[in-house]
Amino acid sequence: MLHRFSQLDVFTSTPTRGNALAVVHDADGLSDADMAAFARWTNLSETTFLLQPTDEQADYRVRIFTPGGELPFAGHPTLGSCYAWLAAGGLAKKPGQVMQQCGVGLVRVRRDGARLAFAAPPLRRSGPAEAALRPQVCAVLGLAESELLALEWVDNGPGWLAAQVANAQTVLQIQPHFAALQGLNLGVIGAYPAGAECQFEVRAFVPELGVPEDPVTGSLNASLAQWLIGSGQAPDAYVVSQGTCMGRQGRVYVERSGPDIWVGGHVAACISGTVILGNP
Repeated sequence: MLHRFSQLDVFTSTPTRGNALAVVHDADGLSDADMAAFARWTNLSETTFLLQPTDEQADYRVRIFTPGGELPFAGHPTLGSCYAWLAAGGLAKKPGQVMQQCGVGLVRVRRDGARLAFAAPPLRRSGPAEAALRPQVCAVLGLAESELLALEWVDNGPGWLAAQVANAQTVLQIQPHFAALQGLNLGVIGAYPAGAECQFEVRAFVPELGVPEDPVTGSLNASLAQWLIGSGQAPDAYVVSQGTCMGRQGRVYVERSGPDIWVGGHVAACISGTVILGNP
């Protein structure tokens, strides 16, 4: 019943400025209901459970839960889970690379200086969104249709739909109308002026998963990078700011290296201990 427990802050080196993650170690004996109940109880955007891998190439397996259900992949849980696994004494099968098994398959994680970074998984759905969605998205964001530069499917597991607007200031001014989302998981991105510390501001709205606004979102930033770098709208390396409207200072580091796009960030340890879970 006793499980090692870690609580981390991801996409920041300063605790309380990024996106919190709860990690339960050695969770193989827990049921789906146990995991879902604990994720609802933590009430964090994600809670993860580390298990023995079923794929021989993987170093560990992770299941990722929001308060509203399970996700096949998410970015800040990938970095935080890897950090927790390594801190607990995990040893990778291949030097310099950790292989995570999750709902979308295998995800590579590497050390990037003081940061960890994951290789963006393939998109499950891409391309321009249906024209009929534009009025709905504008209603959610409180924007005129002329202010919506592009609307693109960038789904790598959570079902992301991405809205591109003219600038970062527009992103920061949005006051979303959540009722109009009607099941969409919506990301918004806008550019900062040249010379700014960060190149883009991002926000993520996912109320269907029990998270009205996610503080810092690795999966969304991964798929945005695949779209924007792939279409020549972003450089091969850039930094994203996210969480500003929530009092956070998340920083996401994106880099294209060969065929891969790597999404990285710092991880700060906050809480370490044990948790009582499961049936005796």
